[in-house]
Amino acid sequence: QVQLVESGGGSVQAGGSLRLSCAASGSIFSINVMGWYRQAPGKLRELVASIPNGGSTRYADSVKGRFTISRDNAKNTVYLQMNSLKPEDTAVYYCKTSISEYGSPYSFQDYWGQGTQVTVSS
Repeated sequence: QVQLVESGGGSVQAGGSLRLSCAASGSIFSINVMGWYRQAPGKLRELVASIPNGGSTRYADSVKGRFTISRDNAKNTVYLQMNSLKPEDTAVYYCKTSISEYGSPYSFQDYWGQGTQVTVSS
């Protein structure tokens, strides 16, 4: 069984910073792409950033230049460094990770974190 645990959310003032973490644990054989999504009330869940294994990172236009995604494969963890936060960044942030398990090492499934609230005040 695989689980993702998110941490690092909270409330900050506009212009502040937060660092989100998402750690995967369980019978993990391999991790492919890792990413962060967010969903604000009344809006669709959107991709914020993604980082494939050995590939180039991708960012939503709204966060380019402010957010940085990174990963530590030894820790099975993906991070999202969020700087210059704006009120419109307020949302629940979810980690999504494509993982294969020992039982089927070449079959990948998507796993979601529980979500962490980020609130930016102005």
